[in-house]
This record gives sequence, C-alpha cells and structure tokens, in this order.
Amino acid sequence: MDEKTSHPTGSDGERPVCVHCGRTAEGGTVPATWVCSVEDGRRQYVCEACARTHIRAIEGRLDSEWW
Repeated sequence: MDEKTSHPTGSDGERPVCVHCGRTAEGGTVPATWVCSVEDGRRQYVCEACARTHIRAIEGRLDSEWW
C-alpha cells in the first residue's frame, strides 16, 4: 500500500478535455470530481457537469456513444 498517487494529465502532457462539452481542466491535472474511462484503449475524461447529467449511463457502463 505504499504506492505513489499519480495525478493524471491529458495525453502527451496536454490539458485534460471533457469528451462531451470540450471543457478543459484547469491546472493541467484532472480534478477528483471528473470521471475517467477507457474506451477503445484510449483514456477519456468527463467533467463534473456532464458526469452529473449522464450518471445513470455511466453507472450502467453504457458506451458513451449511447449517451
């Protein structure tokens, strides 16, 4: 349990961007309130506002193309 906690950034050091609304994370790191998922081998982020709107689809593990 002595693992370091990493603070993910976007791909290639870019600022993380919400895949639904295009909002960028401030400071270059992903806030704890954002949702991260891996689809087709790519890491995707969803901002807090979009996550709240689509929480049922996220919890139901539906592909993002459905919501």
